[in-house]
Amino acid sequence: MMSLLDALAASPDPASLKQLAAATELHPSTAHRILAAMTAARFVERQDAGTYRLGIRLLELGSIVKSRISLREVALPYMQELHERIGEAINLGARHDDEIVYLERTSSGRALVRVVYLVGGRAPLHLTSLGKLFLAADGPQKIRDYAKRTGLPGKTPKSLTNLAALEKELDKVRRHGIAYDDEEAELGLKCVAAPIHDEDGKVIAALSVSAPADRHDPEWADLVRQTADAVSGALGYTGKQK
Repeated sequence: MMSLLDALAASPDPASLKQLAAATELHPSTAHRILAAMTAARFVERQDAGTYRLGIRLLELGSIVKSRISLREVALPYMQELHERIGEAINLGARHDDEIVYLERTSSGRALVRVVYLVGGRAPLHLTSLGKLFLAADGPQKIRDYAKRTGLPGKTPKSLTNLAALEKELDKVRRHGIAYDDEEAELGLKCVAAPIHDEDGKVIAALSVSAPADRHDPEWADLVRQTADAVSGALGYTGKQK
């Protein structure tokens, strides 16, 4: 598959099966089978003339990678500044389907609680303060669809595992522009998060502070919000949705 993608990338024009098989030293039937699978996944587009070219899905994935790389680069100095100010772990996460993906984290260096979700890790949206911000930005029907798809699994006795409780929580998130995880992903661990917007006003990521429950400070909410707003501003957000 990678050989075929490389061959298509090297060809300035759409390439035929024969050309691609020759370039990759694959048997034509093997090349055709792999190309068919990639076409179905939109990694490759098949032209009417029976030729192939790179597909739009690669552009979509490339855009996602680019946005996340630049997001991490922009956010990290602000995360480090906040970390130095409060001395606890700062997390950067973005949504991927029904999960939060952790893109960056500054370690507190003194956590007594085992942190389940590290950089590259994933977690259901409803179990994290980061994920709740994305759910709050969805409409009521999308939230119901999410609950139906996932079944709202829980991790601790405090996890929100029914739709009514989740909707009530998301109402609070919308009103205050801040989200909390009250030992819902891990007992003994509390988090508070604020959204990061792109230049169009869309929530593209979120920042959170996570710490053992006995060290949690309510004043962190304003500091996290200010930091997230600063990152949003650096990304071109002016406070207005386009």
